[in-house]
Amino acid sequence: METLGNNSNKRRDFLKGTVTTAVAATVGITGLSAAAPKPFVGTPLIGPKDKIKITKVETFVLKNSWVFVKISTDAGITGWGEMLKDDAKACAAGAMEVGSTYLIGKDPRPVVKHWQAIHRGAFYRGGPIKTAIVSGIDQALWDIKGKALGVPVYELLGGPTRDKALVYGTEPDFKTGVRHMKVGPKGSRSPFKYNEGTKMIDEVVERFAALKAQYPDVDIAIDFHGSVQPTTASSLIKALEPHRPWFLEEVVQALNVDVMADLAKKTLVPLATGERIFTKWGFREILEKGAAMILQPDVNYAGGITELKIIAGMAEAYYAPIAPHNPNGPCSLAASLQIAACVPNFLVQERGNREHELLAVPLPPVVDGYRPIPTGPGLGITIDENKLMNEVGEPRPYLPKFDPDDNSVIDW
Repeated sequence: METLGNNSNKRRDFLKGTVTTAVAATVGITGLSAAAPKPFVGTPLIGPKDKIKITKVETFVLKNSWVFVKISTDAGITGWGEMLKDDAKACAAGAMEVGSTYLIGKDPRPVVKHWQAIHRGAFYRGGPIKTAIVSGIDQALWDIKGKALGVPVYELLGGPTRDKALVYGTEPDFKTGVRHMKVGPKGSRSPFKYNEGTKMIDEVVERFAALKAQYPDVDIAIDFHGSVQPTTASSLIKALEPHRPWFLEEVVQALNVDVMADLAKKTLVPLATGERIFTKWGFREILEKGAAMILQPDVNYAGGITELKIIAGMAEAYYAPIAPHNPNGPCSLAASLQIAACVPNFLVQERGNREHELLAVPLPPVVDGYRPIPTGPGLGITIDENKLMNEVGEPRPYLPKFDPDDNSVIDW
């Protein structure tokens, strides 16, 4: 009778024998293995004592500015993750550098140790680009570990706390029961001036009131996107209160937590963070100062699955829920759903109703406003690499915005 290790060695040898070495170039950064995605059926691909090491780290920048990282191993197991999109090329290049200087040759399974080594091994720590790089790598390593053991990531993080995740989008979808949405504060234009007058405040409120009247059974949040100045935000929050927004996101720039905390004390509407807060250290100040009642860490920016699990635990101590931020691609959604599945204080998943053409197999469909948690090994998804390669190209630039009245720079 053969042991698990002997069986898994045979499986690994078979998998290694089927991996091809064809490479396709991307944006001058790296190539993509042409090996077809392997099906994972819930059985361990290697034994717990089998050796495995990272052999390749690849990055892919898409024309819509999504950035993916793929980590390959000598066991034929690959993992996928996503990174910050605003500085797409920098993130892609940074992940490649981390791969060449640290990851290649390492066992991928001690995920938290690798997170610590990448973060603390650098003299300059944190920042959006560096944290985004570790976020994408972290997702890919968890994906490998789950696939190797034949279980979804949430099983490795304590098991499920729920079977499905409440989702919201940019509009309601009554066919799938999605009755939660988020919009921007719009009048005839966005309220970006330092102290908007009554006319602009009234326009924003009137449009939101009309939207509430159009969808009386839908909870609607408003994302200020950090582009509203504190003087305007104070007036706008007060004027919107009677219309009961579901929550208000990033009401001011994230750089001054004290301003957000002051605004939070003046309103009954729950304030939420946006994606520009990252790592446990960034969210610690938010919680300590009461600057937000809802935390929205982004798994692509805030430190990956490892860090979101910690941030959720910190939030639970303050009785605050998390609503993972996600305007991104399939790895971002799948990784966020793994967190939703294993923490008690999950509130809702942004764009959890969004289907992705980059997947070889669709996610379980949204029913009654809830997305079933993916139960496949790792992140629970399989990237269609041919479809992804069709989207590789020069990323969409994020350009500065200007006030049309005087050509001064405004926040976006």
